[in-house]
Amino acid sequence: MRKTTKSPGEKIVKDIKRATRKHYSSEEKIRIVLDGLRGEDSIAELCRREGISQGIAASI
Repeated sequence: MRKTTKSPGEKIVKDIKRATRKHYSSEEKIRIVLDGLRGEDSIAELCRREGISQGIAASI
């Protein structure tokens, strides 16, 4: 099995992605789920508004 080493550029990109990821509080998560359960907007619209990937929302 070969070890793959990441270039410094790849590490920087990974660190930036991790640092810019949005962290939701418990209250925000509950609010978003309740908004989805109300059904006033489509899940796609809710995801766009909240900046959530639809793929992640579908797996919940």
